[in-house]
Amino acid sequence: MAFLEDLRRRGLEGKNLKLITIDGHKGLISAVDEVYPFIPLQRCWAHKLCNVVNYLPKKYQKQCSFDASLIYNAPNKHGAVKQFRLWKAKWSKVSKDAVHCLEKDLDNMLNFFACSEEHRIKVRTTNVIERSFREVRRRTRTMNCFTNEASCDRIMYAIFNHLNNHWKERPLKNFNQFNGELKKDNYTLFA
Repeated sequence: MAFLEDLRRRGLEGKNLKLITIDGHKGLISAVDEVYPFIPLQRCWAHKLCNVVNYLPKKYQKQCSFDASLIYNAPNKHGAVKQFRLWKAKWSKVSKDAVHCLEKDLDNMLNFFACSEEHRIKVRTTNVIERSFREVRRRTRTMNCFTNEASCDRIMYAIFNHLNNHWKERPLKNFNQFNGELKKDNYTLFA
């Protein structure tokens, strides 16, 4: 809650925020509902499928994930719902718990279909931010220790600054820019 409130205080009011992609942590869901109550939530497909396959014997996990990928790779929301029904019919016979795990959050799993087709692959998971965190771990793991908190902050700033510059050089068309100028609060929040 404090993190989201800080974002709002620093200018992310949410007026043009179209979607918030989250990993499904209950505390985060509650905080987002409190701070940005009218912004649609997109649950991360990668996290959800990890949870779904945990209900299955190992021998079924790969096939179940593949079959579920047909849902989020559908051309539109209507097609995704149709694919979900087919997936449910097949996998209910193997594990009702696995099916329930996806079904209970299905509405929040399909909100990314409201985005343009070119952006869907980026906003249906939290992979963008997860990749940034992996990069921080990769770079800081090789260091034995930090002399103080400020030295750790400097390294993390440098890593995130590098990643931000990379995204600035290669943004998705109309993803974070408006008429060639950066428009505050006109992007998707990944948490």
